[in-house]
Amino acid sequence: MDEGGSVELVVVIGANPPDRLDKALARDVPEEASLSRSRLMRMIEAGVVSRGDAVLRDVKARVAEGDQIVLLVEAPEALAAEPEDIPLVVVHEDDDLIVLDKPAGLVVHPAPGTPRGTLVNALLHHCGDSLSGIGGARRPGIVHRIDKETSGLLVVAKSDRAHHGLAAQFEAHTVERVYLALVQGVPDAGDPRLRGVPGVGFEAGGVVRIATRLDRHRFDRQKQAVFFDRGRHAVTRARVLEGLGTPPQLALVECRLETGRTHQIRVHMAHAGHGLVGDPVYGGRRKVSATALPAGGAEAVAAFPRQALHAAVLGFEHPVSGAQMRFEAELPDDMAGLLALLRG
Repeated sequence: MDEGGSVELVVVIGANPPDRLDKALARDVPEEASLSRSRLMRMIEAGVVSRGDAVLRDVKARVAEGDQIVLLVEAPEALAAEPEDIPLVVVHEDDDLIVLDKPAGLVVHPAPGTPRGTLVNALLHHCGDSLSGIGGARRPGIVHRIDKETSGLLVVAKSDRAHHGLAAQFEAHTVERVYLALVQGVPDAGDPRLRGVPGVGFEAGGVVRIATRLDRHRFDRQKQAVFFDRGRHAVTRARVLEGLGTPPQLALVECRLETGRTHQIRVHMAHAGHGLVGDPVYGGRRKVSATALPAGGAEAVAAFPRQALHAAVLGFEHPVSGAQMRFEAELPDDMAGLLALLRG
């Protein structure tokens, strides 16, 4: 950190960079830095972006693969989280990490609008001073996130060596992450409509592969959107486990993440025309036939209060011992209850 209260962020330009500095940075800057392209443009013009000894003030400056671009980012105001006695479902815990089954409705880390009642507050009470400090005051120990209204498995680092090791595995896309989702319609690989959707392909075993780029929505900065000319590479593989209804109106789908971008499954399934049940942002309004579902099924689907998404499987190599770790979490009561009703 420099004397002005800024921190250095080094961005390494990846392969086939866009033809402008601002676009290249927007593509390659770490997602957790939360730097929009417009903010990056302002930083370039303010003279806080450099390459070697040269300050880069032109947003249209050329960059090459491997360039190390240094950004002086204003340090966020410290948001010191306080320990809170919030119940946690601990699936596994050792000296270096803890695996949790997060309930829907629990925010992962404090933010200006949610300073208390988060998973971090609960972890500080449960773990005391043993959490990794790499995440700083806002998010100690947090290696990855799942959305507030998504339930399921999450690993948190208790030691700095575990934090580094886990972060490297997430960066290399070697962590196994499997989600269960209830979606509108049935994303069957044999559906000819899907074959016309950009970015959608098919693999053996009835797998639908969705590969796009994801970036902030052009008009709503709280949303993500599919792009093909900018944003971060994102790949989701979806496989139908069960059709629901006669004829099927909905489906229980297994989604495997190759990458882990913000809202990735929600955006990708909506892009394919099969938004998640209960998703107020991306779910869409596909009509469900009440007569094709058991009594009360259509009403229960319409009233489901959150995106029907659950992080069911989490697998990784223990960053210290090297042991292979794999955990499974059953569906929470709300999704299990809806599924039982839809099965009749």
